[in-house]
This record gives sequence, structure tokens and C-alpha cells, in this order.
Amino acid sequence: MALSLCVVGGVQAQSAAGSVFGRAEAGSTITIENTDTGTKREITADSSGRYAATQLPTGRYRITANGNSREVAVTVGTGTELNFTGSSSANTLDTVTVVGTGAINPIDVSSVESTTVFTAEQIQALPVARDITNVALLAPGTVRGDTGLGNLASFGGASVAENGYYINGFDVTNLRSLLSYANMPFDAIGEQQVKTGGYGAEYGRSLGGVINIVTKRGTNEWKGGVSAYWEPASLQKSGKDVISRDPIDDGSYFVYRSANEDDRVRYNIYGGGPLIKDRLFFFGLVEGRDETSDRYFENDSTRTKNNSPQGIVKLDWNLTDNHLLEFTGIYNKQKDKVDHYTNNSKFSRNHDAADYSYESPSGGRVLIGKYTGYLTDNFTVSAQYGDLKFDNPYVKGGLPGEDCPTVYDGRSGGLDYVGCWPAATFAAVRPANAGPDIDTRKAWRIDAEWRLGDHTLRAGVDSEKFTSTFTASTFAGGVYYRYYAAPANGTTNGVPNTQEYVRVRHLYRSSGGYETKNEAAYIEDHWNVTDNFLLYAGVRVERFDNMNADGVSFVKSDDLVAPRIGFSWDVNGDSTFKVFGNAGRYFIPVANNTSIRASGAEETLTDYYQFTAIDPVTGAPTLGAQLGPTGVNGSRVAPNPATVAADNLDPMYQDEFILGIQTQLTENWTLGVRGIKRKVKSGFDDICMHGPLEQWAADNGYTEYDSSTAAQCYLVNPGQDTDLALDLHNDGNFTVVSIPKDYFGLPKYSRKYEAMEVFFERIKTDNWYLQGSYTYAKSIGNSEGYVNSTLEQADAGITQDWDFAAFAKGSYGYLPNDRRHTFKLFGTYDITDQWHVSGNLLVQSGRPINCNGFIPESDPGYESSISAYSASSFYCHDADGVPHLGKRGDYGRTPWTNTLDLSLAWTPTLGTGKLRLQVDVFNVFNSDRVTEYSETGDKERAAPVYNPNFLNAVNFQAPRAVRFSARYDF
Repeated sequence: MALSLCVVGGVQAQSAAGSVFGRAEAGSTITIENTDTGTKREITADSSGRYAATQLPTGRYRITANGNSREVAVTVGTGTELNFTGSSSANTLDTVTVVGTGAINPIDVSSVESTTVFTAEQIQALPVARDITNVALLAPGTVRGDTGLGNLASFGGASVAENGYYINGFDVTNLRSLLSYANMPFDAIGEQQVKTGGYGAEYGRSLGGVINIVTKRGTNEWKGGVSAYWEPASLQKSGKDVISRDPIDDGSYFVYRSANEDDRVRYNIYGGGPLIKDRLFFFGLVEGRDETSDRYFENDSTRTKNNSPQGIVKLDWNLTDNHLLEFTGIYNKQKDKVDHYTNNSKFSRNHDAADYSYESPSGGRVLIGKYTGYLTDNFTVSAQYGDLKFDNPYVKGGLPGEDCPTVYDGRSGGLDYVGCWPAATFAAVRPANAGPDIDTRKAWRIDAEWRLGDHTLRAGVDSEKFTSTFTASTFAGGVYYRYYAAPANGTTNGVPNTQEYVRVRHLYRSSGGYETKNEAAYIEDHWNVTDNFLLYAGVRVERFDNMNADGVSFVKSDDLVAPRIGFSWDVNGDSTFKVFGNAGRYFIPVANNTSIRASGAEETLTDYYQFTAIDPVTGAPTLGAQLGPTGVNGSRVAPNPATVAADNLDPMYQDEFILGIQTQLTENWTLGVRGIKRKVKSGFDDICMHGPLEQWAADNGYTEYDSSTAAQCYLVNPGQDTDLALDLHNDGNFTVVSIPKDYFGLPKYSRKYEAMEVFFERIKTDNWYLQGSYTYAKSIGNSEGYVNSTLEQADAGITQDWDFAAFAKGSYGYLPNDRRHTFKLFGTYDITDQWHVSGNLLVQSGRPINCNGFIPESDPGYESSISAYSASSFYCHDADGVPHLGKRGDYGRTPWTNTLDLSLAWTPTLGTGKLRLQVDVFNVFNSDRVTEYSETGDKERAAPVYNPNFLNAVNFQAPRAVRFSARYDF
């Protein structure tokens, strides 16, 4: 029986649910029954015959009207349309069951969003790494970010620190760094929704995309199972080594990975069923781990083991058919046990003498409670409260050698460990009794939905308090020495020197707890203008409030208004041809790491000395003459909170526009095309320039002004006038003044993304399905966003990109997440009822390559504190030591890459259960193209010369690996 579909609003909040809607006879009763749990709802079609059942837990449903029944699958965030009118209701005396079409991502004419849904069964069948990022990377418009920032996904040109992560509708994004999220056992995922753009007003606090997880849950039938996954080190191809091009290294390694090994085993036991039939349901899963990771370096090596169990419990209590309670509890603590070895030979392939061991605990728990009430046919409310606790990874204090100074020797060209300090604690020595740095989130939200004729109105409010504690750490021994060879140009730190020398650094930080409050309210309307045309309009209002360790606000936004509009046109009236579009504004909050770094006390002192001797035990130098002045970066005194950020600071936000079509080519094939344009309208970062403040004060007659009363670094919107609190008369009284943008010499913050996506799906019929996409994209601007992939700087919102005007010179160009062409193809084929194959192909063009070097003292904006920075500007020195200003992407791109993953599964009948034995091979052909080159063009600051290892390979495609899995469900 054909399904005739029409546009009737069906919407979902922070969505862990879906909806069913359509047409029936006016006034008829529609019964919606969850076939897994027995839960039933009855609603009445309105005078026009429209009906909608929203906020439905995901699963299988039987929809009945006028004696006809249909069975459909409701997936997360998706509206499923069923009509009981016209020819489809001709048989009113007999029950007719129609099972859904099998499309995982059907043409959803009720939605203006860009989303892709992956079910647990689909994920299990595909050769994909077992984490939510790798699943998200199957969606169009996503690319893998930098290795040094966690291999996270970049959505639509945004940095990897601009995404949102949800579990059962609760935000689990780590607001400290925005680079992680609360984890959960992978086998407990029921569905994963990936929102790549155009999402509604109920979603916010992200500029990239949203990954939305719905966990598995219990049903009326007791079910259970066991599973195991093994990735043996013996079947993993070795990583690639790279020889240094620097003559002083004498053929030594620049990159050494061939000896590294990983052996991973994860196993699960799970089960669920009814505690009370039709009313109370349980699902639980415990995941065990046995993972070993061996890493080898020039002089030492480590072995890391993780045997930490994790687990999840899900309870669903249907008080009545119209009042539902849910509880989700996740335990995700883990403890890495690390053995450190000092080896007898350089670049050893074996662990030699174990010198110390330590533990690095992390993780915590997530608790989520939710109520859903279907108060009438047309009015639904939901309320949710969540509590998250996460211990950040840390090395416990008290390791042997913590009193020894931190020492590295770079005179031979490499960077050799020297002395007796524990190498695991570089700049991370904590008080012996200090606990972990803890992040907590306490959040609640209330949503309501009211169907009123042709309108479906939704409104909601949410509030969260995110608190981060920070324990000050420093170098082992309280000091960091690094030895250098004699400078080739006879100059060190601006003074003549022809001898070997040592750089001496001291680091001072303060501890504290930092709180952020984020609040939002939204209202939206899905208006069925006609039977075939849906108009969406919504507005979201957000507020951000970041406080220092004393609880004083230093960034507090006004009401931030984010409008969203969109449309969906069901051209043929049968969901076979959809035209859609949307436009919206999206804000992102200020990360807690910004609170810690910007409003806390932090100072780095850098000196250069000649030396006369080296201690044979500790490696510490006997200092000789000092070479040049002390470089000071920061302050040991926490800044006045009024000086940390511009009084007129705008949080970062971007505008997005999407226009697309989606059509059913044949009964089994769908094809879609959409164009996307994103533009950051306001970006912020910290700057550390005091010269502009001094110049403005002098120009306006404030002769007593002393720039040391200002914060070392302060948050601004680059390229805009800045209202900043200054102590104009050096008397302790601060006055907010407006400083024109020309004083800072910074361009306006810029990032623009434009893309065309072509996506297609063949639903599973005739034993096979196929899904894929092609994306042509450009990401251009002068800032990647919240983080800096080139430098692997994870300080969200306070990168060094804008610290001084010289860093912004040459910065406009194609950004690190720019991939011009991306082709994705994946699917499965059932050879027989028991044998199955699947594949996953990725073909992608490369990323831009820069040259990064030191800012020369000849730059007009040079300040003494610039001397503490690494080679990270777009200035580069040539072989003669002459600086040249380049621009972003000057040196071409990394090569195209292609990766093919394959899977073979056997599913024999075994008793009453289901057995699945599977082998996945990742990177079948062991493709090893370069994915990252060294972009450091200058060798050292004290005597800037050309770096011989510039454009030497740093990272490659992940080598071939094999995973075996066994699963038995009963």
C-alpha cells in the first residue's frame, strides 16, 4: 500500500525523541502504540484531519486509525508521516499493516534542519572506529580536525572546539576546553543524530555542529547479550619514521613511531527488560577494558595500561500512558597506569630500565532525569535536570625526582632529556596532596509544545552552572633549563654572543574555582501555511556570565538574540521532492579555560645566560653572564576583573544560510543537494598589547597612566573600537574609556565558509544499502576559530592569534580545516543470510600549509614580551637570516588522501540467540600519505635562521589496523 504524505508539523526538543504525524478522517481517533513497551496514546484528528504525536521515545510503533494499522520506526529528531486518507483508507474493515520503507534518513518534509541519523545496527555493521566522532565523520560537511587537538570533527568550517554534544537530551560538552565531552560505553548507543546545520531555536551554544546520542532502553521482553572487541597490536602496521634534515642531527629521527604499539580489548555484558510489564523498564551495560599502549621516544619510553570498567543504567517509568519518567546514569571513570623507562640506547624498540610509575585518573559520572507529560492531545510539556562531574586527567604529585630541575639539551639539534626529573611532569608538577581539576555541570530545562490549528508552537527555558577548579602547577624543580648551540649569527636575545648558552624559564600560576552561568529561552512556530508548505520561525535569547575565582563577573553578556527562520516545500505533496532553506544566528559561550587563563594570575619569566659548567646528576647549569633583558609574560597578581575584558565585548557568533533540495529518484534511491554559507559576524580573542593603551593615554593627555595597571592580556573584538577600564591617573580608580580600533592595528575577525553538498542514499532492499556524499567547500579568513590547529593550541577563545598585531599580519587565507573536495561512500551487502560485507571509503583533498617563524624586532609593533613566543607568526627567516612576511597557505597543500575500510561478518544461528562474528580492516591498502608537515620555518628565536626541517613530514594517515569482534544477543 502506497503512503501518501503531507506536511503536518512534528517537532522535537533537545531531541532524544521523534514524532509521527499526518492526516486521517476529521475527528477520528488515532492510536499510537509503542510495540516494544506497550505504551499507548490516543489522540483525535482535528477538523481538517490533521494529527500529530510528538515527543515519542525512539523505537517501533503501531499507528492505527479507522481500522487500518501501520508499523513505523521513529528515529531521533525525525518526523515520520503517515496518512490514513484517500485510497490508503479504502479497506476500513480490515487491519492492514505496512512496515516502514527501511530508509534510515528519509525525506523529512516536516524539518528544515540538516541532519543524519545512524542506528546502532548500522554502526555495528560498518567498519568504523568505535567512538562518536568517527560516526559523525560519515555525515556530509564534516572533516577530521588536527591530531594534536584530539582528532575531533570540524563541522562546516568551524574549529573542533565549537560543537555541542548531548546524551538523551542533556548537554555533556566540556565547557572548560570545548574539546571533549562526557563519554559512555559505545555499545549502549541506540541512535546517533548528527546535526550539521540549520538547527532550530531550542539548540544553541555551538557554531559547528551537534552530536546527539540516544541510549538503548529496556522493553517488554527481557533481552541480553555479551560482546567483545579486540584490536591486536600484532596485526597493526607500524607507523612511519621520518629522518631529520638538520645536519646537526647526523641522520637521527625527526619523527619516531615505528616502535609504537597499541593492543585494545573491550568487552560488554548488557541486558534489559520489564521490571513491571508495560510500565517500568530497565537497561544496563557494563564495559570492561584491557588496553595497553607503548610509546617510544629518543631516550625514554612509556607503557600505559587501562583496565577501568565503565557502565550505564537506563530506567523508563511510564506512570501512565501520558506521563513518562526517565533516568540515565553513566559511570565513566578511568585510571591510566603509566610505567616510565629510561632506555640504554637512543630510539630503542624495547623498554629497558623502569625508573618510576604513576597513575592518571580521569572521568566521573552523568546523572539525567526527565519528565514528559502529554497533558492533552495538543499540549505536551517536558522537564529535565542533569548533573555531570568530570575529573580532568592529571599526574598525582610526589613522583621521584620532582625536586630536580626540568632540563632539555638542544645543542645536538634534537631535544634530549637531561637530569633526574620525571619527564611526565613537564610544567605539570602539583602539590603532593592536590586532587584533580574538576568540572561540574548542573543544568535544568523546561519545554512546552502547543498545537493550535495550523501552528505548532514550542517554547522553553534552560539554565546551567558550570564550575571548573584549577590547581596551579609548575616545572619540576621550579625551573626549566634548555641548552642551545652557539648562534650562527653571533647574537643571542639581541646581544653579541658566540658561545653555547642556556634559556632559563620560571612559571608561576594561581589556583581557584571558576564558575560560568549560561541561560537561554526560546520560542518557535512551525506553521503549515498550506498542506504542502511549512514555514518555520523562531528566536532564541541567551545570556553568558563568566566569573573569576572570587565570583566576580568579568564577562557578562546582555541578552543575545538569535533569530532562526526556515521553510520546507513538499513540491509533489507526497514527500518525494522537497525544497528547503533556513537562516539563523548562532552564539557560543566563553570557555571556562578562558576564565582560568585570563582572570587568574600567571607569569612566565624568560632569561638567557652563558654557562660555565653542567651538573652531571641534575643537568643544571652554572650560570655565567646574562644575555639581554628578562622577558616577562603575564603577572603574579590576578588582574582587576574590570580590566580583563572590553566593556563592550560581543560573544562570538555566526550567521548561517542553507538552501537545498531532496528528491526520490526511484523507489529505493534519494538524492539531495544543499548550499551552505556561514560567516562569523563577531569574534573575540585576547590581545596582550600595552603600547596602544599607552599611546591612547598620551594622545589624550593622561600623563600619569601606567600600563602595568592593565591586565597583561585582555579580551576584545579584533578590528572594533574597544571600551576598556583604565587607571588613567594611576590612583587605583578605573574609568571605562573608548579606544578607537586604529590604535590596535588589528583587522576585523574573519571566517567564512561556503559549500555545496551532494548526498544520496539507497535504502536497504535486495540485501544491500548505500549512502554517501560529495562536498565542495571553502573555508577562508584570518582566524580558525576558538583554537589554533597549526600550533595545536587548545586555549579556546584565547589563542595567540591576536596577542600582538604582528601575529595577524599575513593571517588571511584558507584555514586549517579547509578541504576543497571530500567524497564519502559507505554501505553493506548481504551475500547470504549468514555472510555480510561492508565498506567505508573516504577520498579527500589536503589542508593548506603555512610557514611560521619569529616576529622580528624590526616589526613596528614589537614589544619585549614577544620574546617569549615560539615561531608562530607569518614572518619567516630565509637561509641568510632575513625575515620575510608571508601569508596563510603560502606553501600549497598536503596531498590528497584515500582510505578504504572493509568488514566481513558471519551471523550463524546458535540456539535461540543471535551470534555475530566480524572482522574489520581499517585502511586496507595501508595508504600512508602525509597529513601534516612541519610548518616551523625558523629554527630558534635567539638567532633566527632557516629551519632545515621546515616542510618535513610530521603526520601520516593512520596505518592499517584490524579489529575482531564477537557478539551474542539472546
